[in-house]
Amino acid sequence: MKFTVFCVSGQLTRCIRCPVAYHANDDCIPAGSVTLTDSNIVCPNHFTPRKGCRNHEHVNVSWCFVCSEGGSLLCCESCPAAFHRECLNIDMPEGSWYCNDCRAGKKPHYKEVVWVKVGRYRWWPAEVSNPKDIPENILRMRHDVGEFPVLFFGSNDYLWTYQARVFPYMEGDANSKEKMGKGVDSTYKKALEEAAVRFKELQAEKELRQLQEDRRNHKKPPPYKHIKVNKPIGKVLIISADLSEIPRCNCKATDENPCGMDSECINRMLLYECHPQVCPAGERCQNQCFTKRQYCQVEIFRTLSRGWGLRCVHDIKKGGFVNEYVGEVIDEEECRARIKHAQENNIGNFYMLTLDKDRIIDAGPKGNEARFMNHSCQPNCETQKWTVNGDTRVGLFALTDIPAGTELTFNYNLECLGNGKTVCKCGASNCSGFLGVRPKNNPPSDDKSRKMKKKSQMKRKSQQEVIKEREDECFSCGDGGQVVSCKRPGCPKVYHADCLNLTKRPAGQS
Repeated sequence: MKFTVFCVSGQLTRCIRCPVAYHANDDCIPAGSVTLTDSNIVCPNHFTPRKGCRNHEHVNVSWCFVCSEGGSLLCCESCPAAFHRECLNIDMPEGSWYCNDCRAGKKPHYKEVVWVKVGRYRWWPAEVSNPKDIPENILRMRHDVGEFPVLFFGSNDYLWTYQARVFPYMEGDANSKEKMGKGVDSTYKKALEEAAVRFKELQAEKELRQLQEDRRNHKKPPPYKHIKVNKPIGKVLIISADLSEIPRCNCKATDENPCGMDSECINRMLLYECHPQVCPAGERCQNQCFTKRQYCQVEIFRTLSRGWGLRCVHDIKKGGFVNEYVGEVIDEEECRARIKHAQENNIGNFYMLTLDKDRIIDAGPKGNEARFMNHSCQPNCETQKWTVNGDTRVGLFALTDIPAGTELTFNYNLECLGNGKTVCKCGASNCSGFLGVRPKNNPPSDDKSRKMKKKSQMKRKSQQEVIKEREDECFSCGDGGQVVSCKRPGCPKVYHADCLNLTKRPAGQS
C-alpha cells in the first residue's frame, strides 16, 4: 500500500484505515485522530456523523472567504468554507466540490484558534484542545473518531466538534464582528479580545520554533543570481540617451549641498538623475545615487511570519535612497508566460514590478537585495521611478526616519491574478487583510479628529429621536428572518423562535 505523507521527514505514524501518514507529534497529527500505538492512528477522515445530532450537521459560512461578501456561494463539502465562483475564477463545478485546503488534506490541529458553530448560535472563537489536557469529565463525554474538544473563549466552556463546523481564525478577525453577527454582548466581546491575544501567543510560539529549526538546519534564502543592473530579456531594450538630451540643472559646485536632498535642484524635483558629464556641480553633485549605487547597508534575515526579509544596518533619514530594484526586464508576453508557469508549478513568490507600459522588472531569477523587501500596508519605504541616462529606473526611498535594525517594507500595490487574494501578514494597524486590497484609512490628525468629534456629537444629538427600537438580526445566531422581540422596555434584543427552543411564536409577552 502506498501512503500519502503529509510531513517531510522524521518518524511517522500511519492511519490503519487509509493511506495517510503524519509525524508522530502533536504539531502534525490532525485534531480528532485516535492514537492506537506509537506508529498507528485512525485519522479524522473516518468521522461518521450521528443521525439526529445537531452538532454533527455540516454548516457553511454565509459569506465569501475571499471578498467577505454574501450572495450566491460555492460551498465546500468538507469544511465551512464558501466562495464566489468569480472570486476563484473557476467554472461552476458539477457534483461535490472541495476547497483547495481540503483537497490538500489540511485539517485542524491542536493549539489552533478557530471559529466554531454550535447549533444556531453565532460563530464563536475557541481553541482546539488536546484530549490529554482537558478535564476528566469532558474526556468522558461521548465523542467519535474525528471529533476534538474546543475551549470557548469568553465562557471557558468545552465542546466536542469536528472539521465541518470549524474554520481557522485569522489575524484581524476580531475586527470583523459584522461578519460574525450583530448584537455583541459583553461575553462575546471578551471572547474576541481573548482570542486575539491567544492567537498572537500561539503564532509567536510557532514562528519561534520555525526560526530555531531554520537555524539548526542552516537554512539559507532561496537561490538567485545577484546582478547590479537591469538585464533585458528577448526583444526588450535598455534606453540610453545622448548627452545633448540629458537635462542640465542650475546647481553650482560652490553650493553647500549641490543637488542634495535639501537643495532646489530642478532635476531632483522632477526625478531626473544628474549626469556626471553634464551637471554643473561636477564631482560634488549629490544626485547620482543610481549611477554610483549609493545604497544603504542592509542585511537579509529570516522573519517570524513572512519568510525572508530585509533590514537596515544603520539609521536612514526620511527621503534617503535605500536601494534600486533591479532584475530581468521582460515584456508583457513573457510576464504572462512566467506567471502561468508559476501557477502551474505552485510557485507562490513573485518579484515582478512594472517599469513602464511595455516593460516589467522580474527580480525572481536575477536581482539584488531589494527583492527580499516584504509588503506592508503601512510601509517605511516607497518606490519612485527616476529617469537615469534617458531610461526609467525604480528606486526605493525612505518614507520616514528608519532606525537601524528595522525591517524595510513597501506597498506592493499588487493586482491579484489567479486563485483569489493572498492573505497579508504585515501586522500593520491599518492592514487590509489581503495583498492588493487598499489599506484601511489611517486615523485623522488631531485637528481633524476634533472637528469630526464635534460633528459626530451634533449628529448623534440630532439622531437621538430616530434610534432604532429593535435589532433586525437574532441576538443568538445573528441571522435575520421572522423574529420574536423582547417586551422589556428599552431592550432591543430579538430572537428566532427556534433559537429559543419554542415550537411556535408566543402570544403574550416574552
